[in-house]
This record gives sequence, structure tokens and C-alpha cells, in this order.
Amino acid sequence: MEDIEELIENFSMLEDWEDKYQYLIDLGEKLPPLDEKYKTDAWKVSGCQSQVWLVPEHKGGLLSFKGDSDAIMVKGIIAVILAIYSNKSAQEIKKIEVGKIFAKLGLGEHLSPSRRNGMMSMVDKIRFYAESLEK
Repeated sequence: MEDIEELIENFSMLEDWEDKYQYLIDLGEKLPPLDEKYKTDAWKVSGCQSQVWLVPEHKGGLLSFKGDSDAIMVKGIIAVILAIYSNKSAQEIKKIEVGKIFAKLGLGEHLSPSRRNGMMSMVDKIRFYAESLEK
């Protein structure tokens, strides 16, 4: 999986929205499939138009995530979200300003309101997992 700096660099080389859209789809296709045992309501992200599942993994004080969706474009957004938030401490996760990162990627203005809401639901779920670790 690519890290966020690599994604920012790759997106910056793409001229128009169609190229960025295709790159998002490519990222989604590279996302490892999520084991069916995780595709339950326990791991489902509410507030997304598509079905989205996020599963946290806690190792050595750091959180990582696995995710999947039934929509290929949304899988691409998940891949970006995972690049932003994986291998971070709970404190680091809480400080991330995802809106600024999506602006650097050139995605913020191109996502539909429902996809933006879904993305923020994913971010909220990740922050929830981070906060639950601190308790």
C-alpha cells in the first residue's frame, strides 16, 4: 500500500479529474479483499451510501486498518483513507486534518456530497476506534 506522501505526489502529476478518478479506481482495485467474516454490522460504517467496512488492528501502540466496500470508487477512497490513517498512534490520528490532505490530492472539490459524507463517516469511525484505545 502506498503512503500518503506518495499518493499526494502521484495525484499531483495527474492533470484532470478523469485521470484522478481512474487512479482512485485503480487504488480500489489494489485494495486487498476483506475477509467475509468482517463484513458484518459490527464493522460496517454507518452514513455511507455504499456498504463500507473498516476493521482496526492494534499493534505496538499503533493502529492500522483494513477496509472494503461494494463500490469500486468507494474502495479507492478507502485506500486513500487507509494510507492517511494506518500505522499511526491514537494521538496522531486525532491530529490529522483530512480535509487539507484531500485538498492536496485535488479530491475535495470533485467528490459528490454523498461521497464526502461517506468519507467523513469513515474518518469518524477511525477516530472512534482511536478514542476507544485511549480509554
